[in-house]
This record gives sequence, C-alpha cells and structure tokens, in this order.
Amino acid sequence: MPGIDSLKVKVFLDGADIESIKRIPKKYPFVRGFTTNPTLMRKSGVLDYKDFALRAIDAAEGAPISFEVFSDEFEDMERQSRIISSWGENVFVKIPITNTKGESSSGLIERLSGDGVRLNVTAILTVGQVKTAAAALAGGAPSIVSVFAGRIADTGIDPIPMMKECLDVVSKKPRAELLWASTRELLNIVQADSTGCHIITAAESVIARLNLLRRDLDEYSLDTVKMFYNDAAAAGYRL
Repeated sequence: MPGIDSLKVKVFLDGADIESIKRIPKKYPFVRGFTTNPTLMRKSGVLDYKDFALRAIDAAEGAPISFEVFSDEFEDMERQSRIISSWGENVFVKIPITNTKGESSSGLIERLSGDGVRLNVTAILTVGQVKTAAAALAGGAPSIVSVFAGRIADTGIDPIPMMKECLDVVSKKPRAELLWASTRELLNIVQADSTGCHIITAAESVIARLNLLRRDLDEYSLDTVKMFYNDAAAAGYRL
C-alpha cells in the first residue's frame, strides 16, 4: 500500500466551506484542487451562488476549482457556463452528462469546450457516457471527466474494472483527465491511484485519514483496544 508521498493521483477537496478551502491545503499539502456542487452548497447554507464562488476562487489561490451549472435547459446552461468561466482561469464549469429529462449534453459540451471553456463533465456512471463526453471534449480546452465510482459501488458493482476502461477512453484525449468521484473511504484513494485515475475528489473526513496509510495493523489493533477500554472507563460502566 502506498504512502502519501508515493501517490500519483491528484487529491481534490470536495465541499462547500470557504474556511476549509483556505485551511486544508495548508494542513494537507497534497490537496491540489477543489470541487463543489449545488447539493453541497445547499447543505452548507450557501444562499448567494456568485458571492460564494468568488470567495472560494480567492481562497483557492489559483488551484483548480469546479462549480456546477444549475439550469436544466441547455441554452441557459450555456449562459451560466460562460459567466462562471469568466470568474477565473483556474475555474472549471461542471456540466452534467444529461439534463433531468435524460437529454444528452454532448452538443453543449462540444460547443463550450471548443470555445475554450474548461469543463468538468459530471454525474457520469457508465463507460458509454464517458465515451460521449470524451468525444465532445476532443480538441477542446483542458477538461475533467468525473465518474461517480462511489455511486457505482453503491449498486453492488465493482467500479475498478469500469474505471480502468474509462481511463483507457479518456487517456486518448490528451487535454482530458479522469476524476474518481463520490469517494466513500480512504481505500478509494488507493484504488484510484492504482487504477491510474488522474484525480480523486474527497471530503475532508476522508482526506484526514490519509495519515493512516501504511499504518502498522498490530499497532492499530492495540490503539483500538485502548479506545474501547478508555471509553468504557470514562463512561463509568459497572457490572
């Protein structure tokens, strides 16, 4: 199992908290970018999309950061994309692979990428969707293809063979990178790294556990026993 220093995959912080964007890279220098989405923003209590985004961009200090459109109509998605893109050279605009009607976003992706808009194509769960995104991104601006490996695993399917196939597709597009999304646990970072994914995005709770990489398991077992003992003693349990 690799240590932190040997990881090749780029680790991005996934969240919607300005203070975390400022603090995490200082605490964990291997964090090299940021992602968010409307769901995370809503959970964090963000009310003003643009105000939050501009403050997040400032906090990112030039590192890649992704913001998602929130319209369901392609014409308005394009309008939002061009506005969001104008906020910084490090900004990637997240475009879902389809709208809520299941209509493909490929035409919009091709048009925006061809015009130099950096895109993060998101909500992808199949190899076919990766092929669609990669074809639309071909020859365009630098881009990210986000495959929700965690959600694939949620259905009982091992995402690793699929991610390897996705990597083969994306690697043929030199300006595109494959991102492992919906990270659930530390093991996913190791899996993404061994698979060859370019990027993995994870919440702070997962990133904080990277110090456990290559931890001696006998030592970890003893620490676990001590935790149970100390908590029982602190609770004052008696029989």
